[in-house]
Amino acid sequence: MARHDLNDLLAFRAVATERSFTRAAAQLRVSTSAVSHALRGLEERIGIRLLNRTTRSVVPTEAGERLLLTVSQLFDGVEAELARLGELRNRPSGNIRITTSAHAAKTILEPALLPLLAIHPELKVELSADAGFVDIVAERFDAGVRLGETVAQDMIAIPIGPEMRMAAAASPAYLERRSPPTTPHDLRDHNCINLRFPTYGGLYAWEFERDGRALNVRVDGQLTVNDTTLALQAAMDGIGIAYITEDQVLPLISEGRLTRVLAEWCPPFPGYHLYYPSRRQHSLGFAAVVEALRYRPGI
Repeated sequence: MARHDLNDLLAFRAVATERSFTRAAAQLRVSTSAVSHALRGLEERIGIRLLNRTTRSVVPTEAGERLLLTVSQLFDGVEAELARLGELRNRPSGNIRITTSAHAAKTILEPALLPLLAIHPELKVELSADAGFVDIVAERFDAGVRLGETVAQDMIAIPIGPEMRMAAAASPAYLERRSPPTTPHDLRDHNCINLRFPTYGGLYAWEFERDGRALNVRVDGQLTVNDTTLALQAAMDGIGIAYITEDQVLPLISEGRLTRVLAEWCPPFPGYHLYYPSRRQHSLGFAAVVEALRYRPGI
C-alpha cells in the first residue's frame, strides 16, 4: 500500500466518523482542503463514491460504511497494540475519552481525575459534556457517565458517586406571590421552568415518589432551558420553580436565595455510574481512571 493511500484512508475514517470535513481536519491537524483533496483522490482511485455530501451533512454511502468498518477495525487494532506496547513501561498512559453530563464532570470527574493526571503525565483524559445519551461504541468513547438507573443492562457499570435526590425550589419572592405547592399536582398552578434534553426530544417530565407511589408530572411555564444551571439561575431570578439535583440547590437554600418545596416527594435514587462495554480489553490507563473514579463510601 502506497503511503498516500494510508493517509487517504485515515482522512476518510476521520470524515466518516466525525460526519464533518471541518472536524476531521481539526482531528488530523491539517487543512480542510487537504482532507477534501484526499477524499477526492481516494474515490477516484477506487472508482466509487464513499460519501454523500450536502451543505449540511456528510454521510457514508453503503460502500463507505463497508470501508469504514474494515478500516476502523484495522486502525483500532494498530492503536490498541501501540497502547499495549506503551504499557510495557508499567505506567498508565494513552488517551481516555469519556462522555458525561456537565454536572457529573464538575462535581465528580474533575476532582477525582486531577490528582491522577498530576502523577501520570503520559495519561490524557477527554471529557465530553453532553445532556443526551451517546452510543459510546459508535462514537468511539471508552466510557460514559450517567445516572445508575439509566445505564443499559449490557454495560458494566460501577458507582462513582453517592445516592442523589432531586429538589424543587423557587425564590422567596416567587413564593410570596404564589401559595407553595403541597403535592406535585399543585404544580399545574405554578410557573415551572421546563428542561428540554436531546435524549427525550420533548420536555422532561418531573419525576416524584412518595410511599412507593411514583408520579410523573408534565409541568408548564413561561421559560424552557436545556441546561440545569440556566434553570437554577431563572429560579433565583424569581421566574418560577426549578427541579434539579439537590446538591445544586442546598447551598442557595442555606443562603436564603431559594426555598425548597415538595421535599417529601423526592426520595434518594442511584447516583452517577461509569459504564463501558464488557468485551473491551482495558488498558492500564483506563484501569487507573476506573479506580480513581470508583465510589468508596466513607472515604
